[in-house]
Amino acid sequence: MKAIVLCAGYGTRLYPLTKSYAKPLLPVAGEALLTHLIAKLETVNEIDDVLVVTNGRFYGDFCRWRGKVKTTKCLHVFNDQTMSPETRLGAIRDLKIALEVVDSEDTLVIAGDNLFDSGLEPFLQFARLKKPAVSICVYDVKDRSLATQYGLVKTDSSGKIIDFLEKPKDPPSTLVSMGLYFLTKESLGYIDRFLEEHQRSDAPRFLHRLAFETNRDLRVRM
Repeated sequence: MKAIVLCAGYGTRLYPLTKSYAKPLLPVAGEALLTHLIAKLETVNEIDDVLVVTNGRFYGDFCRWRGKVKTTKCLHVFNDQTMSPETRLGAIRDLKIALEVVDSEDTLVIAGDNLFDSGLEPFLQFARLKKPAVSICVYDVKDRSLATQYGLVKTDSSGKIIDFLEKPKDPPSTLVSMGLYFLTKESLGYIDRFLEEHQRSDAPRFLHRLAFETNRDLRVRM
């Protein structure tokens, strides 16, 4: 299994802090945020390769980070060649950059600015049981006013995702997407078709399309 870490955003909401520094490389408790994430991936034996996709502005910084981080995984850094927020490719086009150089297999996709306490194994166990469904990890903020600040998922009583909402004014749910996805090998084949049909390449839009094309559920893990 591969892990792809998406780090090509520009962190504009944290300007000026991230004007000249990538958000995944900001220090947290003495280590880069991304280093904490690599430590989580280190505990998953079946992950052999970790592929980090960043942008042209911060590519050099990530390469220097790569030279210092300690891991037993094969760690690769890719440059999506963009230099500004206006030219960014979007999550799915960045995902495709990494997928073009590895064999197609089940893939864990993580937003590079993620920080969480729990390990990855409970989510992966859930995802394996739910195959061939695609699985998404969410966090319940338990506060509808707070939920207006995040991308949300809405589920039915069985845990099947029925809608994605981006910072809704009147949230029907308090389940926040954590930017942690388990994509099955079969689902990866729909990326090219999606990119041909959609200008925007955000992850929720792709997952909606994936469910429609494959007639498969999207399952949530909390």
